[in-house]
Amino acid sequence: MKEKKSVILFLRWLPLILINIFVIFPIFWSIVTSLKNEKDILKFPVDYLPSNATIANFVEAWKNAGFDIYFLNSLKISIISVLFIIVIATMVGYALTRYKFKGKMAFLGLLLAIQFIPAAVLLVPLFNIFNSVHLVGSHLSLIIVNITFQIPFNCILMKGFVEGVPIALEEAAQIDGCSRTQGVFKVVLPMLVPGIVTVAAFAFIGCWNEFLFGLMFLNDPVKYTVPIGLKMMQGEYSVKYGAMAAGALIAMSIPVGLFAYLQKYLVSGLSAGAVKG
Repeated sequence: MKEKKSVILFLRWLPLILINIFVIFPIFWSIVTSLKNEKDILKFPVDYLPSNATIANFVEAWKNAGFDIYFLNSLKISIISVLFIIVIATMVGYALTRYKFKGKMAFLGLLLAIQFIPAAVLLVPLFNIFNSVHLVGSHLSLIIVNITFQIPFNCILMKGFVEGVPIALEEAAQIDGCSRTQGVFKVVLPMLVPGIVTVAAFAFIGCWNEFLFGLMFLNDPVKYTVPIGLKMMQGEYSVKYGAMAAGALIAMSIPVGLFAYLQKYLVSGLSAGAVKG
């Protein structure tokens, strides 16, 4: 009986184990490749662990390949975009939850429908618009694109969090003398911290990984972001696999660190936030 339970437990966990191996192995292989020199990377048979570990590839990617500049560019663009996304998504989510107005369902449907529009379809029109206002080649064009494409999903996401905040708490605050605006800042926003952090995390990842529009709108290497920098490391006739793997790990460092730090907020419920408040 005990053996039968063990077999059932193993079969239950087997799909999860296989999925984790499928997800983790590319990251493991990037780490191994980044710690090898070019000669060992191309050696056959393959070594699954670096025999002579080196950090030369990280130095190559950070200094010589320009990742120090790309990293700061991505950080600046992502942070500015996320700040606007949080403000707009919170306002729209609150309005969709608390107010009744004509066309509300149509607006929600429009937000959902926008998610199905491929970004590539809007590439040429957006390029023409930004070119006409002389924004091609500037970070502002990418910030506007990030905000525009991240807003619909995050507004819907924030709406779900606002719906979890009992309206009775706002009404009680108004009875105690708070205006509606004061009630929002003193009651609703403190309870929305898990939602705001979730929106910020998803928006940041989307902005950080933006590649297509950055490749088309940014034409100066000094203004490249991390994804474009990775693309430019692929030479026409040769590729420095070690430096590229190191660059990929540098690109992953911020998103991984962000989710590791914010996971307590991402998994916390609104009810817990209400109790703490």
